[in-house]
Amino acid sequence: MNIRITSDSTCDLGELVAKNNIGILPLQVNLDADAYRDGVDITPQDIFNFVAKTKILPKTSAPSVAEYEEFFAEQLKSYDAIIHFNISSKSSGSHNFAKLASESFAGKVRVIDSQALSSGQGLLVMKAVDLLKAGKSLDEIEETVNALRPFVNTSFVPDQLDYLHKGGRCSGMTMFVANALKIHPKIVMKEGQLMQGGKYRGVMTRCIANYIDDLKQTYPSYDKTRCFITHSSAEPELVEVAKAKVKELFEFDEVIETVAGSIITSHCGKGTLGVLFIYNA
Repeated sequence: MNIRITSDSTCDLGELVAKNNIGILPLQVNLDADAYRDGVDITPQDIFNFVAKTKILPKTSAPSVAEYEEFFAEQLKSYDAIIHFNISSKSSGSHNFAKLASESFAGKVRVIDSQALSSGQGLLVMKAVDLLKAGKSLDEIEETVNALRPFVNTSFVPDQLDYLHKGGRCSGMTMFVANALKIHPKIVMKEGQLMQGGKYRGVMTRCIANYIDDLKQTYPSYDKTRCFITHSSAEPELVEVAKAKVKELFEFDEVIETVAGSIITSHCGKGTLGVLFIYNA
């Protein structure tokens, strides 16, 4: 069976998309009355410029059921079946729309709620790619990636809280105190929802080093295939600190840097960084 792996654009896989023949359906970013497609005709810098000028966040939206139907139909012209991944259903309507659209294709389209976002979702997409290359069947791939969903470490540390504040995810007082005391929260995804999982104090390089120390303590056993260091246009120095610390403490076959797309950037702002991987139960 000729199987196509696809995802919405929040998987933040960068160059791995083309290298692994992954189909991508962009989500939408709205700047005032103008609509853009994530990863196609808008960049994170466009987001930063818009927020700096207007002091408001962009709005993001999912493709419609009709757009999902069109996307799936186009893929099935060349493939026998599709396994499609979406951002957590608790963060977007994407999954439910894709699920409704899949009902038109008689079981040829399998839609998976990643229960994650950004490269946490990307880890599951890449695991599906690995399984496909290993010759696994449609059912085997779907079953395996669904079972792995609770074991994806999706976490990150933001540099500033202004985007989270503008998006209603933290109060003005929390932002003021955090900025004054150089407090950086750790944001984690549990059961498909984002929540605070701790906090760090000091400059970001120190916070990221401590965050990675904590990851090693929390997840001593992990899938060594790959790790993503994903950031929203963070300073190169910070990214290098993260890479060096990960390579010091972990034994991944690949440590891959990816840059968050416009959907994720719209909600977390500049300088956020996360280390994401699959851990063992």
